[in-house]
Amino acid sequence: MRLLPSAGRVNSGSLTRPSLDISLVHRTKTCWCATFLPSPKLEGKTMDLGLNGKKALVTGATKGLGRAITETLLAEGCSVAICARDAEGVSTAVSELSEHGTVCGSAVDAGDMDSLTNWINSSAEELGGIDIYVHNTSGKPQRKLEGWINNFHIDLMSLVGGVGVAKDALADGGGSLISIGTTATAEHFASGSGSYSAFKAAVTNWTLGQAQVLGAQGIRCNVVSPGPIMVEGGDWDGIKQGMPEFYEATQKTHPGGDLGYPADVANAVAFLSGDVAKHINGVNLTVDGGFLKRVNY
Repeated sequence: MRLLPSAGRVNSGSLTRPSLDISLVHRTKTCWCATFLPSPKLEGKTMDLGLNGKKALVTGATKGLGRAITETLLAEGCSVAICARDAEGVSTAVSELSEHGTVCGSAVDAGDMDSLTNWINSSAEELGGIDIYVHNTSGKPQRKLEGWINNFHIDLMSLVGGVGVAKDALADGGGSLISIGTTATAEHFASGSGSYSAFKAAVTNWTLGQAQVLGAQGIRCNVVSPGPIMVEGGDWDGIKQGMPEFYEATQKTHPGGDLGYPADVANAVAFLSGDVAKHINGVNLTVDGGFLKRVNY
């Protein structure tokens, strides 16, 4: 039940009932109150995300979160270009995904700027432009210095350089940049921050830091940060098999009692990518089911 706005309130001494198109109105001691019931006109309706006909590039998209994001964008009517390091994996993914829409893909070493640039340019030509750029590539956690340097190129410089190449196309008519972050950037670990969370923090900072600059050119810049997500064959799947007690303990820390799934992340990306979110810029959207114990305001 909601109180009417001040313009719709009636003094208790008045005998005039507000004229409103609402389902139920009743009077309290001080004002009229309204109960808004679902309108029959909305039954069977769905939200139009404003994605139909858009062209999207998704890096690291043959499996896991990238694959789920690609599938969701296709379902919403996008044409999608994907890339990953493994040529056979890209070929298989394109073949399977093509059953659901227009897809193209190439084998790309995200740490090699020439390779990434060629993919972005050829994808833009094949799709007829770029409306959405999803940065999803990330190297496995590293301990040795040379591993950190490699991940620096895969995680961060592929974002900075890739957006530099795609920027003009994204700005042509308004575009959306979405980087995949992680809640690990906000957690303490026994061994301290590793390469994965450190570079994800940099990715998040750089992306959100472009919201004013690229936003002025019509490119919205947002981050989606997943918490623990159960991906078949992924890290948490391995933990479930090899460390069941730790996995169960992690489940219990979620208010809902379970980890998230790739579709949860993909749905968030799809929403932020669409015209329906045209006034959302510079946001880090956490998708963790309340896993992090913080008041995020």
